[in-house]
Amino acid sequence: MTYELPKSVEVYGVEYQIRYDYRPALDACAALSDPELTYEDKALAALIILYPDFENIPRAHYREALKRCFWFINGGAEETGKKGPTLVSWEQDIQHIIAPINRVLGLEIRAVPYNCEANTGGLHWWTFLSAYMEIGDCTFAQIVRIRSLKAKGKKLDKADQEWYRKTRHLVDIKTAYTDSEKDMLHRWGV
Repeated sequence: MTYELPKSVEVYGVEYQIRYDYRPALDACAALSDPELTYEDKALAALIILYPDFENIPRAHYREALKRCFWFINGGAEETGKKGPTLVSWEQDIQHIIAPINRVLGLEIRAVPYNCEANTGGLHWWTFLSAYMEIGDCTFAQIVRIRSLKAKGKKLDKADQEWYRKTRHLVDIKTAYTDSEKDMLHRWGV
């Protein structure tokens, strides 16, 4: 059981500082879902974003360092390997996530100072995740609920259908296309 908020992780017996604030964690999540990047580029981006001393990590240790990144991003939980439907897009949904987290924590999280270069201050990612899990009834919770119902193929009741019709632009996760896919769609007139 972990009671502390980690500010470093161990990779093959060496302790490495990690950028623990929620902003770099969200940046790493964005890099990991970027369709323009190869799997290797996504992994490298996450490592560079989360480890301030990335250049000190031996190349042979990158895989383990990445596993520790995922452990950190998952709030200390190991990967289960199970993949479900995508119900949250951090990039698309962040504007609907911030307000309820502010409410749970009782502060404006975007105003919490953080120095990325010095890796000081900030709101720890795990604190952010804990608040996220407690946001309760709000617009974002409704968005996720409708996404979940649709992903399971469940029929929306009349009120949900109306809400979805009005807020479809919030509920539907936008497909991220690579530049070449965008060019092809443009050539097709889509």
